[in-house]
Amino acid sequence: MSRPPGESGKLPVDAEAIRALADILLETGLTEIEIAEGDSRIRVKRAPAVTQAAVAPLASASPPPAAALPASDDDLSKHAGAVKSPMVGIAYLSPEPGAPSFVTVGQSVSAGQTLLLIEAMKTFNQIKAPRSGTLSRVLVAGGVPVEYGEVLMVID
Repeated sequence: MSRPPGESGKLPVDAEAIRALADILLETGLTEIEIAEGDSRIRVKRAPAVTQAAVAPLASASPPPAAALPASDDDLSKHAGAVKSPMVGIAYLSPEPGAPSFVTVGQSVSAGQTLLLIEAMKTFNQIKAPRSGTLSRVLVAGGVPVEYGEVLMVID
């Protein structure tokens, strides 16, 4: 449904269509929508809402057990059983909210067993045990950001 150009050579603005598209953006949470018909195009774009999300542990609301607290990051990074983060992301200790943790302190783990997940770029990456042994320390809480090379767990 093309409209004849106005005096300036531009198509007239269809305010109703723009309002309808803006309503659709709000209802769906989209940030951009465009419709085209013939030579007419209407694009409505909004900036995504800036929110500051509180990061809460997924597995439990309690702080990590005393055994999970590091003596010193330098000491643990040299430990033979240190499980270090291979990427920057958000650590998750369980497969989904409310589910039990993959592993717990004192549990025997085998090489290749999933210890936790790290979400990076909307992808959940399994972090597996590099060796068999007993999990002696968990140094991260669920839902917290981790850095590359950060010690996440220790296997003795």
